[in-house]
Amino acid sequence: MVWSDGLAKDVIGSMVTGTIDRPIGSRHPRHPDMMYPVNYGYVDGVFADDGENQDAYVLGTDEPIESFEGKVIAVWHRLDDVEDKWVVSLDGSDLPDEEILRAIRFQEQFFEGELLR
Repeated sequence: MVWSDGLAKDVIGSMVTGTIDRPIGSRHPRHPDMMYPVNYGYVDGVFADDGENQDAYVLGTDEPIESFEGKVIAVWHRLDDVEDKWVVSLDGSDLPDEEILRAIRFQEQFFEGELLR
């Protein structure tokens, strides 16, 4: 799927539910030196271009959680990968770009991408 601003705008603002499979403080399964500073999981019932559940960074708590319901406030579009990541706010609050980028940098520093709003 090729992202366009129109497609990102269709997703942004949507309310979604999902499952956290890498809570805050957990380690990446293939890169154990990488610890997750945010809750990371997937959106239930939505599949991405890689054939897997749609990945999501879940912001709005400093505590590990098991599931989430929130609002998609941005999409991190990877330019050098088939995966895009949705950024979900638990309370629906919008966050500044700088705050989102700082939160996802731990993993996205290894990819070229752009934040779509």
